Amino acid sequence: MSTSSDSAHAGKHHQSFWLWVMCLTGVDYFSTLGYQPSIAFQNAGLLAPFATVVLVLLTLLGALPIYRYVAGKSFTGQGSIGMLAEEVSGWTGKVLVLVLLGFAATGFVLTMTLSAADAAVHLIENPLWPFKGEGGTHSTWQQVGVTITLLALLGGMFMRGFSEVIGLAAAIVGVYLVLNAVVIGLGLKYLAEHPDLFRVWWEKVQAGQWHLPHNPIGAVGGLFPIIAVSLLLFPKLALGLSGFETGVAVLPNVKGKPGDDPKQPAGRIANGRKLLFTAAAIMSVFLLGSSLVVSTLIPPHDITPVKAEGGWPEDASGKPITEVADWQKLPGPKKPAAGRALAYLAHGEGEHGKQISSLFGEVFGTVYDVSTIVILWFAGASAMVGLLNLVPQYLPKYGMAPEWARATKPLVLLFTAINFVVTLVFEANVDAQGGAYATGVLALITSACMAALIDVYGSRSGPWYKRVPWPFLLITLVFVYTFVVNEVEKQFKGLLIASVFILTILLTSFWSRFARSRELRFGGFKLADASSRLLWDAIRHLDLTILVPHRPGRRTLAEKEQAIRREHRIPRDLMVVFVEVDLADASEFAPQPVIAVAQEQGRYVIKVTQAASISHTLAALALEMAKVGRPPEIHFGWTDESPMSGTLGFLLFGEGNVPWMVRSLLKKAEPNPDRRPLIIIAGA
Repeated sequence: MSTSSDSAHAGKHHQSFWLWVMCLTGVDYFSTLGYQPSIAFQNAGLLAPFATVVLVLLTLLGALPIYRYVAGKSFTGQGSIGMLAEEVSGWTGKVLVLVLLGFAATGFVLTMTLSAADAAVHLIENPLWPFKGEGGTHSTWQQVGVTITLLALLGGMFMRGFSEVIGLAAAIVGVYLVLNAVVIGLGLKYLAEHPDLFRVWWEKVQAGQWHLPHNPIGAVGGLFPIIAVSLLLFPKLALGLSGFETGVAVLPNVKGKPGDDPKQPAGRIANGRKLLFTAAAIMSVFLLGSSLVVSTLIPPHDITPVKAEGGWPEDASGKPITEVADWQKLPGPKKPAAGRALAYLAHGEGEHGKQISSLFGEVFGTVYDVSTIVILWFAGASAMVGLLNLVPQYLPKYGMAPEWARATKPLVLLFTAINFVVTLVFEANVDAQGGAYATGVLALITSACMAALIDVYGSRSGPWYKRVPWPFLLITLVFVYTFVVNEVEKQFKGLLIASVFILTILLTSFWSRFARSRELRFGGFKLADASSRLLWDAIRHLDLTILVPHRPGRRTLAEKEQAIRREHRIPRDLMVVFVEVDLADASEFAPQPVIAVAQEQGRYVIKVTQAASISHTLAALALEMAKVGRPPEIHFGWTDESPMSGTLGFLLFGEGNVPWMVRSLLKKAEPNPDRRPLIIIAGA
């Protein structure tokens, strides 16, 4: 008899010291320093440091507490999606997981394409790049070509067999953080030595000369407008929150304590929480430092076309350009700090560049560019690993993807093709992809908030107001607000792009489920106890087993046996075995039903619980019996339901035209007619 293991941790993970594992998160999280300071200034102008303070507070007081809780519940790496999948069952749960997978796919794919696009910016803008056009510029298609080349190299690496190496990630992150610490640290030192620069910045801020594309409250000057506008602007900086979901995804790689309980490894959970806190703290420091340095040391006209008094820039015809992604199409040379603000400083560019430090220049800048390109490329590799771990974990298990979706190479080819399409659609524009990327990030963080909220509420007792974790509810509302503001600001374009991923996953998933519905989806039976095993073996070794499906409550076993023997002409010397199937979650694809065998009123009764489909359960039961001796017969009463009318009930509820479906399943599962159980239908 085939059985299936209950182990939820079949896959083995190489475990290391939590600080090194943090670098797996860091290649995604910290690499955003390559473009985040530029995006922050372009969207928040000189108020970028204030908006960044709000973002850091949300990071440390909002996202971090939520994900510390998630780490305690998802130490096997399933994250918020896995938590919600456990909280919500049935088709509702499956659809919810598919929607979240759509947002996750948006985030992971955009991580690859946006990171590759920004790596291309750092490569092409480097003074040593040999293919510059007239005036040191480059065409959009050169940017697209370099980005696609980087993505092709990424896909090719995985096709050859790429494994995420913690040591390599630690080296890449370590070098990158040191270089950024040098750039930001020397910038802050220069700023401290020249307080007049800070004073000039502060005077402009107080005067309302913010270089802000759109002032949401229409006020200028004063502390209150500064705070109010910063609270409204910080959602545009949401890319600075991108590392949390990756942080819980790598928890299986964190080494715990020797005596950890596998079911609740306290040591690994504690170390995972250290990982999350350390990553958030490091990133917060770098975000604050970079926003201040960029806002004070880079001339605004080198990073944004927005004037000091604000307002959208205009094209040649005087029409406002309200999309940051379209600013690079303005006449004149590209803004040299756009998309590479810290690299701009590292190269010693601008009026303060060489004065900040004699270290800055072409050599140091090139070293910085190489480090940035490597970590951005590795961030794409980390995202590819995330997708390769996520898709096989859910879709094939739900029957919503073909079996080849469990294999790495076909998925790599699929994701690489998607990366190419996304790059072409966005023309490898970093700013154009930022909104969609933020949508995926914020959706997953919001889902983590809701998962934590539901889990805590369900674990408590008493009146509802005592069960509600009010701090978690407040954090959830803040992230819902952040998500909505980000979408409104981007005119729901990010949600539209995410919806394409979601709709694609939903349609392909349900088509796959329909196409695979006649597979013998079965994960193996479990026997309830020793007595059931003994009786099961006795039944299987009968000369001929007559199986009769029975629904309790309609007729007694005696009445059912009398009717079935009369209508089916079953002799008295042949034993009738009744089968009762209790459906649990009909949306499960490969359940592991539990068999309990007992004798009632002198008759054998096989009771099957935790089943997803009556038809699949009966077919699997008959095939298990056919492995020992003569194939059994399954006797059904006549039904007036047509095969077509029963299909929907079968797909959604596990019922429908059971005799017809059982015959179809048996015919496909057992091609040999001599070994195939028989289906007999009789009655009025």
